[in-house]
Amino acid sequence: MSNFDHILNWTLKRGSHPFPGPDGGTCINEAAVVAHGLPYRPIKSHLAMPPCFSRPICRLALHLNDEANDVQRQRLLPFVTRLACADAPAVEAQRAAYIRSHIDLDGQLPLRSSFDEGIRVLEGALAIGRQADPLGIGDAAERLAVVREAASTRKPESARSLRAKLKGWMSKAEGLKTPT
Repeated sequence: MSNFDHILNWTLKRGSHPFPGPDGGTCINEAAVVAHGLPYRPIKSHLAMPPCFSRPICRLALHLNDEANDVQRQRLLPFVTRLACADAPAVEAQRAAYIRSHIDLDGQLPLRSSFDEGIRVLEGALAIGRQADPLGIGDAAERLAVVREAASTRKPESARSLRAKLKGWMSKAEGLKTPT
């Protein structure tokens, strides 16, 4: 994991996020989208991932992300660059079956396995089929840094002046025409 030291300032958090904070503040799948070079977007489900990402693997990664405590969750950072490994439907089915044989993601109860077991299952699922295209750690770190920088310079919605908000609302209202 020492190869990932320079992206460890990115913070993985539970749940989906409208836009990352200056410290990262995204789930593993949102971070993976950015690291892959795609525009940031909130990810509420593994089904919202771009087609180049493996659905079964992203589902497991999201589950681990959301079930982990804050310290455990950061152990998922090395996987950020490995989730874009979608394969043929048969391989995706094999990955899903492998994950299902180890962890019940559909159960009513929370993850029964330890977090360490979840990491081992994620490693095993990632070993099946196509591997993610090689992505340099420097590239991933740079992409995450760009989003972090944008987050630190972006004004929060609540910081906008009342005048600016009213002006925005009025301009939207002017675009609406009442049918005659």
